[in-house]
Amino acid sequence: MTPPYQVRADYDARTIVVYQAYAPAIADAALRAGRFVAPFSFRRMTWVKPSFRWLTHRSNWARKPGQERVLAVRMTREGWEEALSLATLTTADPAAVAEAPVHVQWDPERSPRGAALNHYSIQVGIGRHLIRTFADDWVVGLTDLTPQVRKAATLLQSGRAAQAQRLLPPERAYPMPRELERRLCTTAR
Repeated sequence: MTPPYQVRADYDARTIVVYQAYAPAIADAALRAGRFVAPFSFRRMTWVKPSFRWLTHRSNWARKPGQERVLAVRMTREGWEEALSLATLTTADPAAVAEAPVHVQWDPERSPRGAALNHYSIQVGIGRHLIRTFADDWVVGLTDLTPQVRKAATLLQSGRAAQAQRLLPPERAYPMPRELERRLCTTAR
């Protein structure tokens, strides 16, 4: 049985993949530059999600206005864990949340068809004071997954869930440092 609060992600020894959905202008500029550039906003919080299924649910499989493009954002594990070390759960005292440089929120994980599951997926909001660090130091690669997302959505709509499932990136339990796991995963309830 999957623990209720567990970070699941696609990762390797040095990096972790998080996902974001953007308007075409933001995605195109970032992909051309190989990093986030204007019109990406460096003045507001940006939310990253290591759950591909949660992101596809949130963006309605890249059909929601302003979220028509899905990017895989490969970032350093060092940056990911630094962000988590600065995080406050969104269920904490509102004053603490308002002051936090990073927010962590847990939402029900989703099946490929969008049904809520009985375990949660982490969303990490990187505050505007860390956006440059995120974009310039932590992000090491961007990949456009929009064609893959749209193909999976078409397969799901036509009743070919097994074929769609093969298009979803692999995710496994992320080895969280014990202190971060204690603070963000076991106290999330």
